[in-house]
Amino acid sequence: MHMTVISGSERRRRWSAAEREEIVLASFAPGAVIAEVARQFDVSTSLIYKWRRDAQQSAAMFVPAVVAEDEGSLVPDVPGGVLADSPAIRLDLAGGTTMSIAATAPARLVLAVLRALR
Repeated sequence: MHMTVISGSERRRRWSAAEREEIVLASFAPGAVIAEVARQFDVSTSLIYKWRRDAQQSAAMFVPAVVAEDEGSLVPDVPGGVLADSPAIRLDLAGGTTMSIAATAPARLVLAVLRALR
């Protein structure tokens, strides 16, 4: 069993921004279990949840939106292969994955996808 002993007047551990980022990214990995990530990095699960909330609310998590027009190309996973000449939402996700939502997509579908990505 691993135990961390902190000596001296300082009783709290300090996490650098890079360490926090590494832990938060590990917690967002597909199939990640927060309790396992917490054990792996020897940190409290509640602290990971706090860092995740902070990261999601931070302006640093946002990237600039780019409007792209790919005339004649098909938007993947849209029934009927809707042409991308209409406006669409294109999301660049971690790992180089790209997701596009056609302008003709039902509002409930768009809302569900955006909530799932929170």
